[in-house]
Amino acid sequence: MPKNEDLHGSAPDKSKFALLIIDMISDFEFEDGEKLFANTQPIVENIKSLIEKARRSKIPVVYVNDNFGKWQSDFTKVLEHCADESVRGHPIVRQLKPDEEDYFVLKPKHSAFFSTTLEVLLEYLGAETLILTGIATNICILFTANDAYMRDFGLIVPRDCVAANETEQNEQTLEFVQSILKADTRPSGEIDFEQMQNEASDKPQTIMSAQPAIQK
Repeated sequence: MPKNEDLHGSAPDKSKFALLIIDMISDFEFEDGEKLFANTQPIVENIKSLIEKARRSKIPVVYVNDNFGKWQSDFTKVLEHCADESVRGHPIVRQLKPDEEDYFVLKPKHSAFFSTTLEVLLEYLGAETLILTGIATNICILFTANDAYMRDFGLIVPRDCVAANETEQNEQTLEFVQSILKADTRPSGEIDFEQMQNEASDKPQTIMSAQPAIQK
């Protein structure tokens, strides 16, 4: 019997890949929240499709979310608040609500790694390559990508699955993570998780170079 099988349900205990959904469980009730909400709406369906593909391929989905500065918060409370129809972000949150088999991490700052359990979780899963999606590209995606790069993770940041307040900020950050952090920024539709897993199984001791297969 796998270790702690009862704690994980149908989620995999081991995977060389992990899909991170960063700050998409949001009420968007903050300064410039309306602008970010508008720019985020076009990427929701892409993220939803990527989540579904990951689940079918048994790749763990990890929701990483702000605690809204409330240290007493837990993920359930955050989810309930952000899905309430009284807040701006509820249409997005209701489309991207996590399943029981998904993981979640609350973060106090911009990076998904800073003072969180994420690194321990990824070590337990055996993850080597991270797929980063969510908001905002020039803040939390960037800080998380930088910390992942410093920890020798391969990086995939699908350009149609991230958004920022301004289109220019989004494009500049994507260019930076591609050129400096060696991230693959191809669109999510070109990612084939099953082929990526097959290629990874041929190199069990090698850190992935974050070059996913093109889906046919």
